[in-house]
Amino acid sequence: MKNKIKYTNEPIEARVISDFLPRPENLILNEKKTRVTLTLTENSLDFFKTVAKKHKASYQGMIRRLIDYYVANQQP
Repeated sequence: MKNKIKYTNEPIEARVISDFLPRPENLILNEKKTRVTLTLTENSLDFFKTVAKKHKASYQGMIRRLIDYYVANQQP
């Protein structure tokens, strides 16, 4: 180790932060899903698979969330 850590007895300023995170059971998205057959262009499918792999996600989940987002923004 090149740099040694020097510890001091300086006072520590600490404060309590309120719990702002949702409960774990509130993070579960158990929405009812319906299986459909969808034909995509090869270019579109390659895009979703590439991006999903890069982010270690599901390409089908990405497509589903994209459609959900579109629907949510179309409703008045």
